[in-house]
Amino acid sequence: MAQVLLAIFKTARPRQWLKNIAIFTPILFTGQLFQTAPFIQNLWAFIAFCLLSSSNYLFNDVLDAPRDRKHPFKKFRPVASGKLPIPVAVLVSILFAFTGLYIASLTNPTFFLFAVAFLFLEYAYTLILKQYSIIDILTITTAYILRVYAGEAATGFHISIWLALAALSLALFLAIGKRRAELTLIDSYEGVVPRDTRMALSHYSEKLLDTYTAMFANSTFITYAFFTFLAQPQGEGIIFRNYGDFAPDIPGRKWMMLTIPFVLYGIMRYMQLIYEGKGESPEKILTSDLPLLATIILWVGSVLVVVYGIGG
Repeated sequence: MAQVLLAIFKTARPRQWLKNIAIFTPILFTGQLFQTAPFIQNLWAFIAFCLLSSSNYLFNDVLDAPRDRKHPFKKFRPVASGKLPIPVAVLVSILFAFTGLYIASLTNPTFFLFAVAFLFLEYAYTLILKQYSIIDILTITTAYILRVYAGEAATGFHISIWLALAALSLALFLAIGKRRAELTLIDSYEGVVPRDTRMALSHYSEKLLDTYTAMFANSTFITYAFFTFLAQPQGEGIIFRNYGDFAPDIPGRKWMMLTIPFVLYGIMRYMQLIYEGKGESPEKILTSDLPLLATIILWVGSVLVVVYGIGG
């Protein structure tokens, strides 16, 4: 029993839940993160999306078991290796889906619709869309963006269009980087054909993915830079509210621009890892690569200081 529970936990891919942190984007950047009611509502939204995501991962591993057995790493997954029986995986997948939707229904009707759309998109990707090149990348990107706007629906707080564009560009960058790293990884193994592990990979060339990667790395940096420049102060803050006479006189209080170097380094570091074949799983990189992890922590810290300490 313990072995089966461990297999379920692994197949649910808790590391992938990091993607759902995007739900907190609206309350983070609108200065509402430490408001109790919105935070609790956002936390429940996060839990709902984690359950919905895991439901799809279980379902995906059941369908992909034959292909996963040909993959250098995925062959060790519980379903592909036989450690998790397929009937159990299907049952848990259904349980997670209904539980996630139930929690979403308790939040508000708009968030529930986002949850349904997210689950439908995830299953559509698993069943059909991941087989088609470009469509697969756009589907992954749409799932990222749905998380951000689901956060809006859960709390009622809205992000600027430039932050939304930055999130869109980043989602495209991560999705394309994932494909580029997969291709690099597959090419490093003799006898492993991209088509055998993922149908869409056979339609991507390294040159094409390199172009896509560079394009959306640039757009991520540019749109985020515009967001920081055009961001409006979200409040007085606790630092300059008390020590305003000592604040440097910067027109418009463009303090958010101080976070740009962390984003720039993060993009460059992630690209480096992609071309080393280590970007197949973005969430794994975020938790295992110390330079990138440190950069993300510093970026989050700087955002917190600017939004909640300085106030814009």
